[in-house]
Amino acid sequence: MPEVAVLAAGRSAFTGRSRAQAGRTDDQLAGPLLAGLTAAAGISSPERAVDGVILGSCTGPGGNVGRRAALAAGFGLDCPGWSVDAQCGSGMLAVQQAADRIRLDGGLIAAGGVESPSTAPERRIDGVAYRQAPMVPRGFPDPDLVHAAEDLARVRGITRQRQDALAERSHRLALEHADLLAAERLDGSGIADDGPRAVTARLLARFAPLVPEAAEPGTPSGGASPRHTDSLPETGITGEPRPGFGSVTPGNTARIADGAAALLLGPAPRGVDGQPARPHTLVRAGILAGGDPALPGAAPTGALRRLLRRAGIGLDRLGALEIVEAFSAQVLATLDDLDLADGERIDPRVNAAGGALALGHPWGASGAAVLVRLHHRLLACPPGTLGAAACAIGGGMAAAVLLQRGD
Repeated sequence: MPEVAVLAAGRSAFTGRSRAQAGRTDDQLAGPLLAGLTAAAGISSPERAVDGVILGSCTGPGGNVGRRAALAAGFGLDCPGWSVDAQCGSGMLAVQQAADRIRLDGGLIAAGGVESPSTAPERRIDGVAYRQAPMVPRGFPDPDLVHAAEDLARVRGITRQRQDALAERSHRLALEHADLLAAERLDGSGIADDGPRAVTARLLARFAPLVPEAAEPGTPSGGASPRHTDSLPETGITGEPRPGFGSVTPGNTARIADGAAALLLGPAPRGVDGQPARPHTLVRAGILAGGDPALPGAAPTGALRRLLRRAGIGLDRLGALEIVEAFSAQVLATLDDLDLADGERIDPRVNAAGGALALGHPWGASGAAVLVRLHHRLLACPPGTLGAAACAIGGGMAAAVLLQRGD
């Protein structure tokens, strides 16, 4: 089996729902990005080079965005494409599928995720519109994700102060590493990210809790039925407010965003005539793991531990770690489990250039976005450096991938 390499990785702008990219459909977000990937990899004739496209998405209009984006990218009529739905882990799972296919058949595959909440169709059950689909069958706990984050904070004793501190860190690091974030942009749109900003603890303290009252953690919020009440501010998640700790706020929750992120994968390149190979990373392992649907934000811990066991390494071997920042609470739960946080102090290897709390959360693209970030971080490290990325998934799952800087 060939070693699978990331030959190029990038993303579009991430902009808030109904803002700068409100008129761009999912294939319009992903198509130019995929074309940018091939250009970055030095491929002059992508219509003959790319063997497939796999894209994750969870709220789009259907019609197979993988195929639509392949055509929009100019990859030619012969290039197949297909789509993956694993909620927020969709883009990361698409990359795992691409790596598996290349190990089997070789070739070049572009994989990642895209989400256009601004143009997503209205979805209905029994004539009633909903935003969050059922994540589990009837009889299992199915909290909306804001309540799930609140429950997790309550169970783990994760204070609002710590959650706000992580949000402030994310914005600060994103602003400090603007050059790295700019290097990720391959869509050619000229549209700027609109998320990172100078925030302070005082500003974050002004946000009201999204779940202000109390209840037992893990209580189902409607079984398999979607929530039909008014959406909570800034999150787009619907549901009756029920107990909580009062710690999850719009300030420590990622904004819903439009955006795409993708990686071009293929057999590991080799140097020619004594010259080193084009800079790349290698896909060493990938995991999709299950967990408790009542507390989906806790699942990345198990996924990361299984990933590291599979690779036969410990956390100390990682030079970089990326975790999707949908909610501060879920990131902190994972870091606490792995002894990577001490109060408000976070291991510097974690999300060193910020994350979704600053940039925004285009659901199906976010799992790929952290892999894009990890790839670019590892390219600045010595050959052989390892890095991991993880993503919590609604319904009680998590995905994780291990990359290594190639020689």
